[in-house]
Amino acid sequence: MLHYEIQAEIWVYPGKGGWHFVTLPAEFATRIKAAMAGLARPWGSLGVTAAIGKTRWSTSLFPDKASGSLLLPIKASVRQREGLNAGDTPALTIEVEL
Repeated sequence: MLHYEIQAEIWVYPGKGGWHFVTLPAEFATRIKAAMAGLARPWGSLGVTAAIGKTRWSTSLFPDKASGSLLLPIKASVRQREGLNAGDTPALTIEVEL
């Protein structure tokens, strides 16, 4: 299992739906993409477990053409439990099972 601890800002996708994301720092995205080469799901998504504070959830990372990095969606239930809003910069953990 790969384990990454990062800190990144939550932002809101400007389109319909109000999706909230974190863009992974480039160095972590590069490591994760290399470790998971050939394991991508539809749309290039990569299955991971994420955690912020005491909240853990199964999710996917998605490639972002604009930044060349990976995006982590932050579900509304996670944001509510952890008291987070767009603009906050939480510490988060990403775990990848190979």
